[in-house]
This record gives sequence, structure tokens and C-alpha cells, in this order.
Amino acid sequence: MARARCVGEPPNVFFPSDGVGVLRAQKICAECPVVNECLEYALANHISHGVWGGASERQRRRLQRRRQQEQLQRPAEDRPAAVA
Repeated sequence: MARARCVGEPPNVFFPSDGVGVLRAQKICAECPVVNECLEYALANHISHGVWGGASERQRRRLQRRRQQEQLQRPAEDRPAAVA
């Protein structure tokens, strides 16, 4: 987090109420050296609000669905074992 481009930015920048605000946040994320780690953190922790890793709430939902579909389409031997 210390290397993130968003350090020092007001948190409300990343929790916008409109599309223009999303674009502003995404512009900051585009220059961030840890943008991928941020996105993966948001996906792994099911964070549903705000702009994380340069992705809006809607973009993260789409990415999560796409990943789930890809996982279902992989052959069973390539999938992680289910945890009981």
C-alpha cells in the first residue's frame, strides 16, 4: 500500500458517485505501480464498492463472472480440489 499511487489522495476520490468520478480515479490508478495487486485484493476480498485496481464496481463484477466461467470450463483435472 505504501507504493500505491493513491497514497495521499482523499478516499472519496475512489468512491465516486458518478461516471466522471470513476474516470478520475481510474486515471490515478493507471499510473500506479501496484494496480494489479490492488485489483486482485479487491477481487479476493469481494469488495463491492469503489474503484480498486483501476476497475469500477461493474468492471470487477464482470471480471469475477468471467473468471468463474473460465474456471468452470477448464477440465476437472486442472481445477483446484474442492475443500470439504
